[in-house]
Amino acid sequence: MKSLSELTDFYYKELYPSLEELEKTRTEILSQLKWYGGMGAVIFILTAIWMGKNFGLFHPFMIAVALSFIVLASITYRFMTQGYAKDFKAKIITPLIGAIDSNLLYNPDFMISQYLFERSQLFKHKVDRYSGNDYVKGSIDGVPVEFSDVHAEYQTKDSKGRTQWQTLFRGLFLVAEFNKYFKSKTVVLPDLAEKTFGNLIGGWLQSLNISRDKVIQLDDPEFEKQFVVYGNDPIEARYILSHSMMKRIVEFQKKISYPLFISFVHNHIHIAIGAGKDLFEPTVFKSLLDYKHAMEYINTLRYTIGLVEELKLNEKLWSKE
Repeated sequence: MKSLSELTDFYYKELYPSLEELEKTRTEILSQLKWYGGMGAVIFILTAIWMGKNFGLFHPFMIAVALSFIVLASITYRFMTQGYAKDFKAKIITPLIGAIDSNLLYNPDFMISQYLFERSQLFKHKVDRYSGNDYVKGSIDGVPVEFSDVHAEYQTKDSKGRTQWQTLFRGLFLVAEFNKYFKSKTVVLPDLAEKTFGNLIGGWLQSLNISRDKVIQLDDPEFEKQFVVYGNDPIEARYILSHSMMKRIVEFQKKISYPLFISFVHNHIHIAIGAGKDLFEPTVFKSLLDYKHAMEYINTLRYTIGLVEELKLNEKLWSKE
């Protein structure tokens, strides 16, 4: 895989004509959004003044007007930027992925299957609505791998019986074949309980998670501070989570600012990066020529695809049967 500096050079040297073209489109869209936003703000303020004088700002009609403005703004933004986003993915993300590894195929409109997401057993809640995009599939050093942005939701009812949608997970989801043969299930989750309540109370809360298998204690203090491990075979879990593997997971977590979820199920590793957003969607509010903004895309792609190398999935640490 190309180095970070090589990918940065590729972004600015090989893709610069496309970047300049997209940057012009971005500034035009931003100007239009500002105009529409200004007009909308004026109309909303005038409406609020009229409502305040006649009915009060917290009148149900005023609340409905405010919500309508929010929905309309969201629809307008999506409508005005969808062509820009499509061009960005075709002209920038596609060649970037090809530059990282020619064995990878990219489909901006597809996603990793819901079956694989649920098979990971990372998130116990039932998935009622599932969507995604920016699907990548191929092999890295001979290891089959696929990933995409995913948005998984579940349905709840409020006190009045109205349907509400809650996000179960939103971010990047990756599946790769694991070269260690195993029959058990091992799940690695962010250790929020221990970080919040400390070792004693946090450990007790972990053990009360009845929807999971038993907590498996490991002998890596740094790993234990950041993650909690559940599994149905402690011996096999310790083979999978060797000292070198735990070290690599900790190092990878340091490189990203999002929570990391990992499971080892059906001879595959499943990795979820909880970004809370689509990682490859361009925004019109930042210049594509800005170095820091460009590096967000380059780093995200490189870190994601580099997981195979980072976690040494191509090393056959013990043979499959």
